[in-house]
Amino acid sequence: MQRTKRHFNRFGKTVVAGLLVGMVFWLDAMAACPALHEMIHHDAADYNHQCAVKMFAHGKIEPATCKIPVVPPSALVETTPHIAVFVLSTVIKNLPQGRAPPAVSSFQA
Repeated sequence: MQRTKRHFNRFGKTVVAGLLVGMVFWLDAMAACPALHEMIHHDAADYNHQCAVKMFAHGKIEPATCKIPVVPPSALVETTPHIAVFVLSTVIKNLPQGRAPPAVSSFQA
């Protein structure tokens, strides 16, 4: 039983796909050549004749549709804002001991 199932899984899908493709080509050939269609159906020229070949020839085929929601991509790079804080300090801290800044603002008269 297991061997048969494995054998079908290996070759079954290929065979079914080949048969379906062959059926579509055969329907297309009969739709393109009315004489070939009349060999299969003797009343193929009748106006009220309904079959898969006529539906295929007139484009009355319903394809399988699948609605896939479109999701916008998320941000790939996350950024954090860079905050710079400036603290002003007096220049006196930067000068060596015993030195003071020049007295420009003091005016002696």
